[in-house]
Amino acid sequence: MTDLPPVRGKLTPNRDLSDLTWLRVGGPADWVFQPADIDDLAQFLAALPGDVAVFPMGVGSNLIVRDGGLRAVVIRLGRGFNGIEVSGDTVTAGAAALDAHVARRAADAGVDLTFLRTIPGSIGGAVRMNAGCYGSYTADVFVSARAVLRSGEVVTLTPAQMNFRYRQSDLPQGAVLVSATLRGPAGDPAALHDRMAAQLQKRDETQPTRDRSAGSTFRNPAGFSSTGQADDVHDLKAWKVIDDAGLRGATVGGAQMSPKHSNFLINTGDATAADLENLGEKVRKEVYATSGITLEWEIMRIGEPRADLPVHTMAERPE
Repeated sequence: MTDLPPVRGKLTPNRDLSDLTWLRVGGPADWVFQPADIDDLAQFLAALPGDVAVFPMGVGSNLIVRDGGLRAVVIRLGRGFNGIEVSGDTVTAGAAALDAHVARRAADAGVDLTFLRTIPGSIGGAVRMNAGCYGSYTADVFVSARAVLRSGEVVTLTPAQMNFRYRQSDLPQGAVLVSATLRGPAGDPAALHDRMAAQLQKRDETQPTRDRSAGSTFRNPAGFSSTGQADDVHDLKAWKVIDDAGLRGATVGGAQMSPKHSNFLINTGDATAADLENLGEKVRKEVYATSGITLEWEIMRIGEPRADLPVHTMAERPE
């Protein structure tokens, strides 16, 4: 195993990742690095051999780590990266700050970032994936972000550099987001908190919030997705085409498409990463067969399958 640079934070070899993801599956990473602060992170990346892969990992809320694990250094930000500061109509949050915490702190100060309240995960992931809910997106409120590049250089990223699109951005490969500044419209604090309470109630009524899930499994079909463009059409959702294919409640091993919300992939207790990914691929194949629509994963899948737990991806669709 490659010798890694000295650090002030915590560096753990062969760290099992299953307890770091909401779905509670996955094998080990070669290393997990929890930097003490931004200087520790920058110095580590600058000294890390260029052929060593780096994967920044938040709270694992939208992630399947495959059963064979990850041949990389996983960067996991902790307490030194979860601060939240409000100044006027701007909120600067560390990448490890939870979306829900940022929404609440902003509301306390009369800044409307309420759409973040029901999005699982942390601000780093919200920026990277342009997370959104209720017709609002991270791109709508994004001012700038600080990141440490794979070279160790600390940079400030603008909206133009991020080039936000539906559930994606152009964050440089190997870069680690460390903070983001967001600007929201003004609102009455009490009204903002009431709105978030209503959003939580709606979420709990319609989504399997008590199950092990990773949020929405698939993006809404292309042409009908919430892309943030003025000509968006919202009348076709991933859950609808999954239902039309008769796949609500479908299972593979310990994995299930939630009976409560069919676009939520859940671990019923003993699922492997292969079970979850194979069920997702089964859904993609059968939805295409019944509707001609190819669903695209919203959950990120990383790492290597285990030899005894293969993953069977959707066959190439016919031209």
